Amino acid sequence: MSAPVPAPPAPATGGLLAVHAHPDDETLATGALLATWAAAGLPVTVVTCTRGEQGEVIGDELAHLEHDGAALAAHRERELAHALGALGVGDHVFLDRVGAPGARYADSGMAWASTAQAGRLDVLPEHAFVAADLDDAAGRLATVLRVRRPDVVVTYEPGGGYGHPDHVRAHDVTRRALTLAADPAWGGASGGPAPHTVSAMLLAALGATALRSAYAELAEAPAVTALRDGRDGRAGLTLPDPEGPLPTVAVPDAALDVLVDVAPVLPRLVAALRAHGTQVQAVTALEVPDARTGRRRASGATLVGAYALSNGVLAPLLSTEAYRFADERAERPGRPVRWPHGVRRVA
Repeated sequence: MSAPVPAPPAPATGGLLAVHAHPDDETLATGALLATWAAAGLPVTVVTCTRGEQGEVIGDELAHLEHDGAALAAHRERELAHALGALGVGDHVFLDRVGAPGARYADSGMAWASTAQAGRLDVLPEHAFVAADLDDAAGRLATVLRVRRPDVVVTYEPGGGYGHPDHVRAHDVTRRALTLAADPAWGGASGGPAPHTVSAMLLAALGATALRSAYAELAEAPAVTALRDGRDGRAGLTLPDPEGPLPTVAVPDAALDVLVDVAPVLPRLVAALRAHGTQVQAVTALEVPDARTGRRRASGATLVGAYALSNGVLAPLLSTEAYRFADERAERPGRPVRWPHGVRRVA
């Protein structure tokens, strides 16, 4: 059922709003940023466009959900709620529940075009998000933007991280929504929320050098070796190729604009990843004793953890979560972003 977007209890300042395609993307792509922002006591909103009905399911216990879209959607909604709780995020909106009733945005599915690049299915599922009217979806998001009034909006880069059609569509919808939300002529004279322009738009990114370094570190970490060998009772997982093709989310290090220190929120991030049990497996935080303090700290200059998706390929949790500004203007002139501790701009 669609409904008006409830107003926050007090005027929001310093807010962050993240737009994601499916449950689990908020944690995989922006988890440390969300947790850091929330820990600073600043407003955080996550908007999810679909319920991940086409996702592959990990493990035998819930395998029956994989071919039951409605049941998998309901289960992933619960996983999402637990993950957001772990990250400290209390404000969540499903995009198709905003505004006029009758919309349903469903997972569009994907097909692998190459090792690191996905593309559209030949036949789209019913209500596929990629087939939704762009202005209708963007208008719903623009309404959320005008009500929440965030300073910063974050989503995927134009290629959707690795080409997933719903990720690409979420980027396009976000771009259009920002334009609509700022336009005084949009929305008519209905007395609704006033136009709103954000201070900055961030795009999730990975530094190519750090990613390849982390791939190499995965091969040396003892805890990861156990995962590869299947010593914990699960099927052995495979390592990524450090020299192989990188997804579109990976960019030259010099292109990065904003970095988030993952170590302070690593326990929250790990808990959120584990909450998405149908989609994420083998979530492991890598720690070593600190010789100076005797306490445990995240290991490696680049690698602080690991996990795998349904493809069984280990992926690194990097020590920093990285972002690019969506345009050269970066922060809006005269309205700089109040970056919380643990989030820093690259000079």
